[in-house]
Amino acid sequence: MSEIKAFETLRDQYREMGLSTDLMDADADFTIFRLADAFGDRLPFVSPVHRLNFFVFLFVKQGKGRYTIDEHTFPLEPGTVYFTNPGHLRSYVWENTDEVYLITLGESFLKENVNADVFEEFPFLLSETFPGRVLPSDAFLGIERIYEQIYDEYTQRSLFRMRIIAALFVALLLKLKEYFWLDYNPIYEGNRSSLIVKNFKRQLEHHYRQLGEGRASQVFRVQDYADAQYLHPNYLSTVIKSKTGRSISAWIADKTVSESKSLLQNTNLSVKEIAYRLGFSETAHFSNFFKKHAKLSPAAYRMDKTAVGS
Repeated sequence: MSEIKAFETLRDQYREMGLSTDLMDADADFTIFRLADAFGDRLPFVSPVHRLNFFVFLFVKQGKGRYTIDEHTFPLEPGTVYFTNPGHLRSYVWENTDEVYLITLGESFLKENVNADVFEEFPFLLSETFPGRVLPSDAFLGIERIYEQIYDEYTQRSLFRMRIIAALFVALLLKLKEYFWLDYNPIYEGNRSSLIVKNFKRQLEHHYRQLGEGRASQVFRVQDYADAQYLHPNYLSTVIKSKTGRSISAWIADKTVSESKSLLQNTNLSVKEIAYRLGFSETAHFSNFFKKHAKLSPAAYRMDKTAVGS
């Protein structure tokens, strides 16, 4: 089985696949271009399976192909609009790219140029499902006018280019919200089936089981959980909070308390050993943390459970 690669930018991905990157800024967190300029005569084109750590918006005025997200395949045909967010397994096939525009951007662009609370204003950006939608011609025309303006600004490289692009992109997001996700709320979209949430919970459980058994020596931080899914840590935090109503730190704290209770009740490890095993450099820090969450000191909790069991 070939290695599944993860890419931080579209430029990195296209370089890996041998496609043209001449129209992409080397250091930009935002790109827009016509696929025909990148693919040229290399059609039909079949991409390898990959992961992208950025957002992708695609607008098909005239083109044909298909794309696969996490094993679900959807057609690409005239009038199609679709987007994907970071972390998913992705591949695609293009047979025709006559009039197809692609926008890519990172989370930092959204928060710096759109809104620091962008996921509250546009919660559909956290959507876990990506069936491209074929819009009526008049609706597609309204979106086309905006992305063509964005393209013009991107290629003209004026002094205020990114500020103008950001304003136009907000207009584009509002159009997409109007046509696709007017009533969307991520907390109701498959809390139990969300792939990102599911993977995070599975990894959290597995990691704390290893810590409890002494088979892991380093406690994972948010960055570690994000790296496991090829996501930016801020994005993972936002998804977990939006879809479960609780922060990652709350999930980790609860799991630490749960594992602490298990070790106090079911092993002869000292409080100091348990503290060290769960990532506390000082026993006093562990004791304060445990008492805050369990309302008893570790020693008192162990004594209470021992008395109950005797």
